[in-house]
Amino acid sequence: MNGDALDRLAGRIRELCGDRVRDAVIDCGELTVVVDGKDVATVGESLRDAPDLAFKLLLDVSGIDYQTYGLADWRTHDATVSGFSRGVARAQEKVDVQPFPGRFGVVYHLLSVQHNLRVRMKAYLAEDPPRLPSVIDVWPSANWYEREAFDLYGILFEGHPDLRRLLTDYGFIGHPFRKDFPLEGHVEVRYDAEKGRVVYQPVTIENRVLVPRVIRDDGHFGH
Repeated sequence: MNGDALDRLAGRIRELCGDRVRDAVIDCGELTVVVDGKDVATVGESLRDAPDLAFKLLLDVSGIDYQTYGLADWRTHDATVSGFSRGVARAQEKVDVQPFPGRFGVVYHLLSVQHNLRVRMKAYLAEDPPRLPSVIDVWPSANWYEREAFDLYGILFEGHPDLRRLLTDYGFIGHPFRKDFPLEGHVEVRYDAEKGRVVYQPVTIENRVLVPRVIRDDGHFGH
């Protein structure tokens, strides 16, 4: 969609939903409307039922963890004159980013087949555990999407009829897509020949820090 069409769509959604739309952002040819978590089902129902919008298809629901957003683990704009793939300094360098109103976000990707329109609805969630209403009654396809976001991010969808883990193992502890979840995990599984079954044990993998390769552009090697 071109910019004028997106502006008209944003204006129509603001007219329809009023103060429940906190912000409308047009970027990269796409429209994102920001709503409060408590309003996702109400706004979603309005977007679905308005005849000139008819966002009847929910394509995806995805979670986001902004905890480390804007933190640069490795500063690669400088390099030393010695070493290979070690020309970086470990850093927790905060770059200039716009702060978010909550650590977590939930994004709904909506499609209107009738009018060939797309919109992204987003809600920020500050509390932990993050919670907001389920949209299953608006779009039944949200069932497994919400279960996935619960499994990976720990987002609670109130009113979901069967909010269970979907991708991780039975008895899994934690939510692996959260930024504070260790890359090596908390437990590992192995086959115990004496017990004749798979057993869980504390993780024994050594946590290694991998240093990214640095592409030099200072002419040091005569390029």
